[in-house]
Amino acid sequence: MKRFFLLFILSFLALSGYGQIDNEKKSIIIPAVESKKDSASVNVLLPASPKTNSNKLNGLSVPRVSTNMETPKKEFSMFGETFGNPGEQYEGRLNKQTKNIEVEAGLGSKGSKTDQYFGDFKSKSEYVRLLFRDFGLEDGDIISILVNDETIQPRILLTNGYKSVKLTLLDGFNKIDFLALNEGYSLPNTAEFQVIDDKGIVLAANQWNLSAGVKATIIVVKE
Repeated sequence: MKRFFLLFILSFLALSGYGQIDNEKKSIIIPAVESKKDSASVNVLLPASPKTNSNKLNGLSVPRVSTNMETPKKEFSMFGETFGNPGEQYEGRLNKQTKNIEVEAGLGSKGSKTDQYFGDFKSKSEYVRLLFRDFGLEDGDIISILVNDETIQPRILLTNGYKSVKLTLLDGFNKIDFLALNEGYSLPNTAEFQVIDDKGIVLAANQWNLSAGVKATIIVVKE
């Protein structure tokens, strides 16, 4: 009986050992196979090195400035054109406004800006008297008198009363100029004049309204 029991145990152990070996996982070695390259090849893009046309300065590379770049020939302007000095523009506008104000206030010059010629007269007189006065407001008008372009009275203040200058006539041509030196404070330079011979005959009479620097001229020819 004991022998039978012992045989049973030995048989069981033998079968158990065989089963363990059979149940062990067997490793399968798969040989490595080279993979075929993809039909679509992928190229990795790397940043390109900047192209430089450089010069070397003290061992350092200095990039060259491109000569193909075009700079604008005219400075950009929002208004499409350049302007003059702003101060000059302002001064011009101010002068124009001042002139308009003077004209509206009756202060603007209304005198002639060109020389006035009042004719030529013949006389046998030895001399003539020049009479002149400011027929308007007595406002400080000043004149000078020239004969044949020579000044004989450099500065005469006009008043409402007549002033007189005696002028000895030269044989032939005597050109008499009344030159307005200013226009007073009530523009322009205004005057009434008469030219009277040595017998008291009025040879010429007229009025002028002159801007400063303008002349009124008459000519007396002595026969």
